[in-house]
Amino acid sequence: MSLYFILITVSAGIPVLMSFDKRLRFYKKWKFVFPAITIVAMGYLIFDVIFTEEGVWGFNPDYLSGIFLMGLPLEEILFFFAIPYASIFLHYSFVECFPTIKPNEKLTRALTYILMAISFFLVVFNTGKIYTSYIFSKLFLVLLLSFLINKEVIQQFYITFLIILIPFTLVNGILTGNGINGEIVWYNNFENLGIRFFTIPVEDFGYAFSLVLFNLILIELLKKIYSKT
Repeated sequence: MSLYFILITVSAGIPVLMSFDKRLRFYKKWKFVFPAITIVAMGYLIFDVIFTEEGVWGFNPDYLSGIFLMGLPLEEILFFFAIPYASIFLHYSFVECFPTIKPNEKLTRALTYILMAISFFLVVFNTGKIYTSYIFSKLFLVLLLSFLINKEVIQQFYITFLIILIPFTLVNGILTGNGINGEIVWYNNFENLGIRFFTIPVEDFGYAFSLVLFNLILIELLKKIYSKT
């Protein structure tokens, strides 16, 4: 069993088991969660395939199972299902337990405008860096969508993302070489800002933010559609 697969399994395994907690009963949201995760994963995987072929990033075979689909390691494909599930579970669990802990609307709006402005300028001034421009274009888009579709989601997500960052940093740190010999996932630094938090490219935090928030927006949208049928 590969190290990458173990990380994915542990990351998702505990939240899946806790989904049956009598208070949370998160499994009741599965009819919205799994379709949302699948739809978002498809969108991200398309670019993952392209950027792997272009050498924007790649994978260390020493830490893989050796099973590939569409040019990607099986573990990389599972990443887009396991990590969002774990993050979504953390988000809704926190909201269920602490529904009133969130920034007010004015602060939420200010934070969103600031992040959109930062994303815009990073894209404009880094058009030659594929990973940087890709991530911050996507971040700008998801922030805009959160305003247009469901402002409450991002209002709560600003708090829950701080919690999600804890397991994310641990897992992504290992993926990028922290505590192991070499890297599981390597990055071409000519295609990013070259700024790292320990071993993690700074773009990865924008990646995580947009990936999870995309899922949450879609989940809430599917809930609204379901309630009208």
